[in-house]
Amino acid sequence: MKRIKLTVAYDGTDYCGWQIQKNGVTVEEVLNRALSRLTGERVTVTGASRTDAGVHARGNVAVFDTDTRIPAERIAYAVNALLPEDVVVVSSGEVPAGWHPRKCVSVKTYEYQILNTEFPDPVRRRDTYFVSFPLDLERMRQAAGYLKGEHDFKSFCSAHTTVQDTVRTIYELDIKKEGDFITIRVRGNGFLYNMVRIIAGTLAGVGRGYFEPRDVERMLEEKDRTKAGVTAPPQGLTLVGIEYKKPELAGGESGCSA
Repeated sequence: MKRIKLTVAYDGTDYCGWQIQKNGVTVEEVLNRALSRLTGERVTVTGASRTDAGVHARGNVAVFDTDTRIPAERIAYAVNALLPEDVVVVSSGEVPAGWHPRKCVSVKTYEYQILNTEFPDPVRRRDTYFVSFPLDLERMRQAAGYLKGEHDFKSFCSAHTTVQDTVRTIYELDIKKEGDFITIRVRGNGFLYNMVRIIAGTLAGVGRGYFEPRDVERMLEEKDRTKAGVTAPPQGLTLVGIEYKKPELAGGESGCSA
């Protein structure tokens, strides 16, 4: 038995998120089905990030165990022939048996993209949040500065979260504009449910003038979801990638707890 690590990209528009559920097709479900068909075994993948319905990824990570004779690095090529065109395994390789994508020390990078123009672009409706009113980038950047570092992000996660520890660290939070597109790029040691989308919605609110940049500091201090901005819609969000603390090589150190 060997453990295979996959890096997975997908357009999340037509999926009910990553994790299997009863109300619709998920990314995890189509991966399980394709890998089971490929290996002739009953495969269940374990993902690093359980992205929501409509959220995209270029570098989510998952693992599964198998006895297949297919070389680990060739599994990506073989399984892609069995996957729908909106899900692609971009790499595969063997990792130690105890390596777990959610228990290892990692840094996650997300991007939230806003189309800031007078009229929507039908070509980009699946991967951007259309905002027709002007956004002040300098105000947004000032507000973003208060979010960097280690904070209790209770105001910036869903009120329905069951997580007890809401302290997280944001290493980078950059806002750039190219043409009509504003990209909010955030790197951190972990993110709470809807955290990046609430950050994006709050920064957009600052850019429009609903909040002052300094208000973000108060939002953090009050630890109250109702004090922060709206939750931006899912289609603008992409999980860009996940960096792990140590290289994961089969037979070597796992770099995480099993």
